[in-house]
Amino acid sequence: PVAGAEPGRAAWRDLEAASAGPGAGSTFTVRLPTVSGAADGALPEPAPEAPARTGRRVLVVDDRASMALESLAMVLGLLGNETRTANSPDAPAVARAFQPDIVLCDIGMPGMSGYEVAQRLRADATQRRALLVALTGWGSDEDRRKALQAGFDRHLTKPVESAELQALLAAPPGSGVR
Repeated sequence: PVAGAEPGRAAWRDLEAASAGPGAGSTFTVRLPTVSGAADGALPEPAPEAPARTGRRVLVVDDRASMALESLAMVLGLLGNETRTANSPDAPAVARAFQPDIVLCDIGMPGMSGYEVAQRLRADATQRRALLVALTGWGSDEDRRKALQAGFDRHLTKPVESAELQALLAAPPGSGVR
């Protein structure tokens, strides 16, 4: 994140996320570079080195299809990962069919909470090696304890820092083994 970012805002060089608080929605801004000097034939500066591709299978679970859910899946795909999305009731079946290396799951979902999704995935022998990550707005110590107790391996509070997400994606396959 950019140093000095306002509270409730996370900013990266070309990506910004902001929210006025719970229930107020979110705004995501992506800035794409322009090529300067293209009209006069000058060559643009070389692009910075792209992040390393991780090539992981990542399932993103949320309570409903949303721009944030699809945006996260798209960013993960651009980083070289194969992604799927699922709502909470469908997550166990999608995970069984997709066999993800990593599951990023919201906790506060109606119908089936992220805690229940984690418990069901941990009870499924085919999912025990997946790295289960709670990706949620709930960040108290009690929330973290409950997430780990439900079967999550890690707990990340939204908005997640890009470096933290990339480190998670770089974790060795099978690191969710319990």
